[in-house]
Amino acid sequence: MTTAIRSATDRPAPREPRRRALGIDRRPGFLTYGILLAIFIGGAYPLWWSFVAGSSDSTVLTATWPPLLPGGQFWKNIGAVLDTVPFWQALANSIIVSTVITLSVVAFSTLAGYAFAKLRFRGREGLMVFVVGTLAVPTQLGIIPLFMVMKQFGWTGTLGAVIVPTLVTAFGVFFMRQYLVDVIPEELIEAARVDGANMIRTFWHVGVPAARPAMAILGLFTFMTAWTDYLWPLLVAPQNPTLQVALSQLQSAKYVDYSIVLAGAVLATIPLLILFVLAGRQLVSGIMAGAVKG
Repeated sequence: MTTAIRSATDRPAPREPRRRALGIDRRPGFLTYGILLAIFIGGAYPLWWSFVAGSSDSTVLTATWPPLLPGGQFWKNIGAVLDTVPFWQALANSIIVSTVITLSVVAFSTLAGYAFAKLRFRGREGLMVFVVGTLAVPTQLGIIPLFMVMKQFGWTGTLGAVIVPTLVTAFGVFFMRQYLVDVIPEELIEAARVDGANMIRTFWHVGVPAARPAMAILGLFTFMTAWTDYLWPLLVAPQNPTLQVALSQLQSAKYVDYSIVLAGAVLATIPLLILFVLAGRQLVSGIMAGAVKG
């Protein structure tokens, strides 16, 4: 009995009372939930207001007290969008462009990021500085020479002219390099080499599994950027438009019905919402992996 009592008293104190004694309580309170709710409402309200205005007529925009509930003309406004612009062709073009760009950026950025993070070669640091330095150059400065190059290749008016200039991005390379530099231990790479794996096999079996959360995040943001891109597709392929270029035709007339414009904007946002729902788990796991790593 004495031994049992002594063993019970010698047990370490539970973590919760110890954390409370130190003044550490990691459970979120009402203030945290209130701030998160305010952020959620502030981010979701523009989309909700676009849906409300897109399901009503144009008079809703001039009302003293704008309604908070949608009207009954959403499908009518959607029909007007489909009759005004080549929506389905533009949707197919946007899916092709965004998918090809996303796959290419993720693949090349992961390869380059792994090389800059884990391979030792001459000029590595200088090349990385050069890649990061290109982020400081505004995209608009390269539009004119890039358009001239596309014209010399005879690609203007085609989807290839929209896709090729963005097959790899400096941000993607930098992002993957920063993620992989600490997440893959050198011992794991050395073990793969001892087992007889060459460079490509080591990258495929060691680098890619470790980089999957970052690849999901990069792919999600790359797809969103390519989907919402407007300036370059408008300049290089206006006759073969993507979705954003096609929807801009709704504002080309002297009288603009903003309820139809907002209905088209909501329609163009639905694929992004579906993608975010599907990739949300990978996004959260990537954020948590980065938090644990830090």
